[in-house]
Amino acid sequence: MDKATLIGLVLGFAAIIGGQMLEGGSLHSIMQITAAIIVLGGTFGAVFVSFPFEDVMEGFRGIRKVLKEPPQDPFQVIQQIVGYANKARREGILSLEKEIKSIQDPFLSKALTMSVDGIEPHVIREAMEAELEYLNEYGKVSSKVWKAAGGYAPTIGILGAVLGLIHVMENLSDPSKLGAGIAVAFVATVYGVGSANLLFLPMSTKLEVRNRQVMIINEMILEGVVALSTGENPRLIEEKLTSFLSELQKGKRSVSGSKAPAGAAAEKTLQEQTG
Repeated sequence: MDKATLIGLVLGFAAIIGGQMLEGGSLHSIMQITAAIIVLGGTFGAVFVSFPFEDVMEGFRGIRKVLKEPPQDPFQVIQQIVGYANKARREGILSLEKEIKSIQDPFLSKALTMSVDGIEPHVIREAMEAELEYLNEYGKVSSKVWKAAGGYAPTIGILGAVLGLIHVMENLSDPSKLGAGIAVAFVATVYGVGSANLLFLPMSTKLEVRNRQVMIINEMILEGVVALSTGENPRLIEEKLTSFLSELQKGKRSVSGSKAPAGAAAEKTLQEQTG
């Protein structure tokens, strides 16, 4: 599980619950099923009206991306591509054909297949840039869904509070219960604002970050495969791909390592895979 997500969830809910208890309140006072039904039902109802069904389902599938660590390590991707470049330079581009079957990343697999098939580098770039644009737009869908949910939830919470107050005003015959009734009514507002700012909007932001990470890696893959197709020196390819990484990332971890270059490490891995 992504550590930042776990820390954020625990810290956020602990602060809310802890603050409630420190003020002398009880958990029971903010546990209202009716308020939850109004807020969650109303919010997701509005989301379904706003987006096509498949987009909403993609939003729910995005929860896994929020909870999990990024699927790819950019340093490993660089090592992999440099390894392919070394192998292609030594044995020819066609030697990479048997490597394609073991590639799990569909973007890398497609780009490398085009290269092995002898397609011109500029054609590969044009085709894969179009693919990149599509992937980028598709990757934004889940983020947009949760951002919309974060916008609707507080308003639905206010609606729930107003409905609760209407119910209270209908029962003015017993003034002793007014305070408790009003307190319960405002729980819907707490649910709306809390769910938006502790869950929905942070999830949207995390999904935007995840999508950008994937796009950077795909851009890196495209540059690497195009460079490989033109027969560039593997060390030059490594330097070109490393430029995609921020200075902070490069400072935290060396791509090449202290004992062997990345190309050598990846080449060794390829040799082990191919026997």
